[in-house]
Amino acid sequence: MGKKNNNRTLAVILAVGLTYQTFYKSEIDKKNGVTIAYKSDIAKDSNSRVTVVSWGGAYTESQKLGYGDPTAKKLGIPVNWVDYSGGLSEIKAQKEAGKITWDIMDVFAMDTINGCDEGIFHEFDFDKDFAPAPDGTPASKDFFTTMPSKCAVGNILYSWNYAYNTDNIKGTPTTIEDFFDTKKFPGKRAIYKSALTNLEIALIADGVKPENIYEILNTKPGIKRAIDKIKKLAKDPKGGVYFWSAGAQPPELLMSGEVVMATGWNGRFFNAIVHDGAPIKQVWDGQGLDYEYFALVKGGPNYANGKAMEVLREMTSSEGLAGSAKYLAYAPWRKSSLEVMKAGEPWYKDGKAHMVPHMPTAPANTKNYFLVDPIFWADNGTEIGEKWEEMKAGL
Repeated sequence: MGKKNNNRTLAVILAVGLTYQTFYKSEIDKKNGVTIAYKSDIAKDSNSRVTVVSWGGAYTESQKLGYGDPTAKKLGIPVNWVDYSGGLSEIKAQKEAGKITWDIMDVFAMDTINGCDEGIFHEFDFDKDFAPAPDGTPASKDFFTTMPSKCAVGNILYSWNYAYNTDNIKGTPTTIEDFFDTKKFPGKRAIYKSALTNLEIALIADGVKPENIYEILNTKPGIKRAIDKIKKLAKDPKGGVYFWSAGAQPPELLMSGEVVMATGWNGRFFNAIVHDGAPIKQVWDGQGLDYEYFALVKGGPNYANGKAMEVLREMTSSEGLAGSAKYLAYAPWRKSSLEVMKAGEPWYKDGKAHMVPHMPTAPANTKNYFLVDPIFWADNGTEIGEKWEEMKAGL
């Protein structure tokens, strides 16, 4: 991924990407009923413990229980978790004041790029800094995909996919084309309120290969083609579209029968299936994979002594990342983590649910997928958003 237009892209990603991803995590936290906060004052002996900043709630709880606490126990280095709301403003302020209190940050792709350019984050030597897979495969070869910058190491991946209620539909949808096929599967669909990922799935359903979607979306005819595909579905007498905004809505709409299919986040569908026993089935064909990263703060309390890197190395090991999947249906960034999970099934915290089938990166679920491109949306989100809202207003 390139580094062009960093100032402008950061501004847009805060308006487009940061908003939806922060919202996503807060919505999952509400679903799980978790209101735990990990904020705490940084004590004078901050260099005796490594401080990790993340998004709070159920997401941070999965990190803390999944690999934070096990890492602290194994290394004998306390790990302190602090909530933040994203972006680089706070760490920049700490740096300017000469009082950096954070060691590791959970960040978005654009923040790793900008933080790297501005010297805020450490540049990694991936195969030196991070543990190999259990079979000896170097870390860089064990990552699910490449990093957006040298200052980013992958944490989790989650999916934008779709699902249906098996009690309310005749037949078995299996492809992204089925989502748009109102003749075979009549009924209203629910899709996310913004253009993000909707344009991508529209093109894939229209015959575009996943690896070519952003090349096509970088053209005006390509954007029109994708929006027209959604518009046609929305105006179809046998179809129709409900635009959802809250993460809880897709499974709720499916259960109420208001829609026959709904796009959503795999973690939400998982909760409905496993926690609520809902007769919902996920379809992974045409899914979009989105992600989170860790970054190591240069000049942090435990940067020079190596403790922060030691903790980060352990947390992002195959075993470490697999641990978080015991608590939420996010996929670990390491491919070998799935093997760790498979060997320990049932992996979920309830001791009953097998987690590998629910992982967005499982081989069975990645036969036809795309990687959400944050730089594309940073550069084009505003312009596309205007066209998208114009389309919606005309429905």
